[in-house]
Amino acid sequence: MVSVTHALPDSGIDAGTLERLTQGLPEEGAAKLHDALAYATEVYGEAKLGSGETALDHGLGAALILAGLNLDLDSRLAALLFAVPEFVAHAREKLAARWGEPLALLVDGLYRLKNLRPLNLASGQNIAAQAEILRKMLLALASDIRVVMVRLASRTQTLRFLTDHDTPERADIARESLEIYAPLANRLGVWQIKWEIEDLSFRFTEPETYKKIARQLDERRQAREAFISDAVSRLKEELAKAGIAHAEVYGRPKHIYSIWNKMRQKQLDFEQVYDVRALRIIVDEVRDCYTALGVVHALWQPIHGEFDDYISHPKGNFYRSLHTAVMAEDGRALEVQIRTQEMHRHAELGVAAHWRYKESGASAKADSAYDDKIAWLRQLLSWRDEITDSAIWVEHFKRAALDDTIYVMTPQGRVIDLPKGATPLDFAYRVHTDLGHRCRGAKVDGHLVPLDTPLQSGQQVEIIAAKSGGPSRDWLGPGYLVSARARTKVRAWFAAQQEAQMLAAGRAFVLKELQRDGATQANLEELARKLGFKNADALFLAAARDEVGPRAIEAAVKGAPVAEAAPEILTHRAKAQAGGQILVVGVDKLMTQLGRCCKPVPPDAIAGFVTRGRGVSVHRVECPNFRNMAARNPERVIEATWGDRLECSYACDLFVEAADRQGLLRDISEVLSKEKVNVTAVKTRSKGGVAQMAFTIELGSAAQLQKILTVLGEVKGVSRVARR
Repeated sequence: MVSVTHALPDSGIDAGTLERLTQGLPEEGAAKLHDALAYATEVYGEAKLGSGETALDHGLGAALILAGLNLDLDSRLAALLFAVPEFVAHAREKLAARWGEPLALLVDGLYRLKNLRPLNLASGQNIAAQAEILRKMLLALASDIRVVMVRLASRTQTLRFLTDHDTPERADIARESLEIYAPLANRLGVWQIKWEIEDLSFRFTEPETYKKIARQLDERRQAREAFISDAVSRLKEELAKAGIAHAEVYGRPKHIYSIWNKMRQKQLDFEQVYDVRALRIIVDEVRDCYTALGVVHALWQPIHGEFDDYISHPKGNFYRSLHTAVMAEDGRALEVQIRTQEMHRHAELGVAAHWRYKESGASAKADSAYDDKIAWLRQLLSWRDEITDSAIWVEHFKRAALDDTIYVMTPQGRVIDLPKGATPLDFAYRVHTDLGHRCRGAKVDGHLVPLDTPLQSGQQVEIIAAKSGGPSRDWLGPGYLVSARARTKVRAWFAAQQEAQMLAAGRAFVLKELQRDGATQANLEELARKLGFKNADALFLAAARDEVGPRAIEAAVKGAPVAEAAPEILTHRAKAQAGGQILVVGVDKLMTQLGRCCKPVPPDAIAGFVTRGRGVSVHRVECPNFRNMAARNPERVIEATWGDRLECSYACDLFVEAADRQGLLRDISEVLSKEKVNVTAVKTRSKGGVAQMAFTIELGSAAQLQKILTVLGEVKGVSRVARR
């Protein structure tokens, strides 16, 4: 083992501190810590952090906190060496050479977190929403979760330092700690850190309330301690009589923030908060828990509505205990928790009990997949004492994947969440649709990268944009866009461009016809209404699609009826036209066109409507558009039926509603592909965790349609499939 005297000649660190720093480590590990402390002393010198604390004192304080939690050597080393990349060039290589690659990776992970912006308390964005995404980012950035543990210890050390150093930023740091770090420690089950962060932060954010509760606790401390001592003695005696000889009974620590939170949430006075006076009973067997409960209720009167059996009905996070509150002889409440040794170990080390109702805002809406992964981390923490080989435990920790979402930052420090595998283009569209359209390049961590480069959590992304312009069709190809939302925005842009081109072409056609008819001063809106259109734009689009011809425009200008082939009312069927697809009564070889609004498919009941200039428009008989047109112009309705040759394809609109999840659109697309269905258009929207999708497909028959409806209904999460 390296001599402390030789390793740290001028450190001024006492032997007791060094002993606490190296507790639980073999001599080799202790020597590495001494070496790291000497190195940090040399590198940091008297350099100070933004809080005013020296880098050396901060690193040592955080390392001591981790030692108190019995974390491994590399975690303590990382806490000491956290700021080395700020002072040393090629720090990762040098740290790896001296203390190993795992330690270098931990320090690198901490360094990546340094750009994580603080909560913007002055912004209009919801603080709880900010806090939730920052908590998730903390976890996502840590491929090794010990990075988060070191970060928690670091924040605790900062709060300890601020206890004796009042700075302008102290209240903001405390608020951020309450919103981000305390709930994170709670989720991971690191109770000691959670309670300390909460109490210290509360002390800075609500100093008067903190002092008042602390004073009330102190005023009654002697009486409370005397009561607890007497209650413990009585309980042990009665438990022994009941056959429970080895029970642990003790008073639970009082945390000021927890007391205040309960007073606020339940609108109670200080005297009414049950866990101001609290006991915990730990027994060996589950059956002893219920025996102990009977003893407690025999000694004191139970308070109605204050009993919870989390043993028979564990919480969703696997927390198990009996909770009860009783009225003592002095008329004041006493809270009692009863659990086994195993339950206690799991609760204290591995379970963030009550997090669902103790945390508010966005955190309470965290998705279940994310919850499951957090529960897995808590379970890993609880296994720490059960796995004798620490290397195995560390390997489990390092492989604990947290999220299918990545978190990157804008140059201003705003956190942007994206699906895993997202590119700079996805990022641009996530920030703003217009920025995505104008994107021409990107910098990641200051370096130019191709637009199809996959991003990673923690990177800073800067978009290089043109002043104007639009997307490239190449972006719809493989590799450029992962987000369905971004792809939809690109498609919508091209659809809008196509419509704009059609409007221009249709307008040019109409104006040319008006010029030929000598009516250049004609009111276009009035002309559109004469021709049965809502406005001029609708007329232009119809003209671009050849739905309105020169004769119709000429007739409307002159006020004459539009020349068209009016149908005769006949009772016999016409012969099939050459196409053989649709038979129209009374007219041979008349052009037919399927209505785009309802997209009929054999054997739908259909009817025809004679249009101006584009033949017969065929609709499903229940089509709302057809019914409106028929009501206005019943003389244009004509009977139609399907012909015998139906081998061609027909367009059809489908509506799908499902629980939103990653990969949903891919799964639906795969089903349609297997059925050899051509998809010509897709529209998607998501709100409140529910995805709604509209597909336009091409198929050959109603039988094929029915099969498609069936197989789509079998896709995971799909709740509704219907034809539109």
